[in-house]
Amino acid sequence: MSDPFKIERLTSRPQFLAAAKGVSEARGAVVVQRLDRRDGVQTVRLGFTATRKVGNAVIRNRAKRRLREAARAAAPLLAVPGSDYVFIARMGTADRPWDRLLDDVKSALTRLATPRPAPKSAPSQPAPAGQDS
Repeated sequence: MSDPFKIERLTSRPQFLAAAKGVSEARGAVVVQRLDRRDGVQTVRLGFTATRKVGNAVIRNRAKRRLREAARAAAPLLAVPGSDYVFIARMGTADRPWDRLLDDVKSALTRLATPRPAPKSAPSQPAPAGQDS
C-alpha cells in the first residue's frame, strides 16, 4: 500500500517552534499541534516531545515511543498533506491503555483536519460602567 503523501520527521528546534505557532488540540493523554506550511509540498512532517513534567527519562521515552506508534497508525489516514504535526506527551501518556491513546490521537488529528469557524468578534460597544456583564 502506498501512501498518497510522504511522511518525514521534524528534526530541528526551529521546526518545532514553528509548529507551536499553528493550531493545537488537546485530547486525553496527548496534545497535537498543526502548522499548515503552505509551501506546496505534500509531505507531512511529524515531531514528538515530552517535557520533564511527564516523568524521568525512561517514562518520557516510553511516552514518545507510544506516540510514534499511534501516529504511525493514524497519520496516513487523517493527516493533512503539507502540514507539520508535533505530538506532545502528557502526564498519563506512558500508562494510558493503548486503545484510548489511539483514540486520543485519532480524534485530535480529525479535529485539526476540519477547518474551524471564524471566532466571533468581541462586542463593539463596551459594557456601561458600574454594571457587571
